[in-house]
Amino acid sequence: MSRLDEWLGRAPLKERIAELEAELERQRDRYEAESERRAEAVRERQTAQERINRLEDRIAQLEGELDRVDDDERRLEYRRRERLRGERLREVLDRLRSVRAGPEGILTASVDGGSLPETVSDALGDRARLAAEAAPCLVCVDDAGLLSVALDAPTAPSIEPTWDDRVALDPSWFRPTGSFLLALVRADLFALGRYEGDERVDYVGFESDVKGAHSKGGFSQARFERIREGQIDDHLERSREAIAEALSAAEADRLYLVGQRNAVDELAADLETPPEATMTVDATGAPESALDDAFRSFWTAELRVI
Repeated sequence: MSRLDEWLGRAPLKERIAELEAELERQRDRYEAESERRAEAVRERQTAQERINRLEDRIAQLEGELDRVDDDERRLEYRRRERLRGERLREVLDRLRSVRAGPEGILTASVDGGSLPETVSDALGDRARLAAEAAPCLVCVDDAGLLSVALDAPTAPSIEPTWDDRVALDPSWFRPTGSFLLALVRADLFALGRYEGDERVDYVGFESDVKGAHSKGGFSQARFERIREGQIDDHLERSREAIAEALSAAEADRLYLVGQRNAVDELAADLETPPEATMTVDATGAPESALDDAFRSFWTAELRVI
């Protein structure tokens, strides 16, 4: 700096200018760095927004597919349902048994409450769920899709999936034939009939004093439940003895057990001669009339066209 500048008082100003220029350069560098960071942030934000848009589009697509699947599930229903007994049952069975196809053209299979046999799933495709809902049942379907039914069979044996040229049905699975016993059991009621075909030729029945519902809690509730369970146990033991006596005295070769599911299962497990078939039925009233209702329910088959 020249002495003249000092004399004229310009030296401090020049120093200040130099300081400001240095500060300006620093601020310019900071601005450029901040601008770069902001540009990078904008690019990252744009990239993130693009990804969000793609994800939202994919979610909307999947939700649309889900709605279509739900609509298909709701629309999937039996084409026809009919409860069959008597002459009408005979007509339908005869019609089914008259169907003929080429070798291995018709599938007959049992469907229980477990997993659906793969053969049945393959044969029915998207409608296989309807067969599972109908279980336990027999499924009959042909390879052309003209025949596709699920049918209750009260006394049918378990049939492994079998392809043949005709439906594998035996009418005796659906109709009362020969001599047999049908027992109805509830927690408080028992009725048993011996039948020759569809005619009842003998009967025994009784009701037991079993406590009903109880609304109190605590100890009294627990005591009440113990008393009630004991009464039910006594009733089921009496029912077991009645069945055993009937089996030993009658010339019946089969026993069918129906009624409340928990009572049926418990009694069936205690019998020396297990029932050939069981079924849950809603038969109410006095023992004899309830047995008549149970007989009709047991020998009524439901046809579902899949």
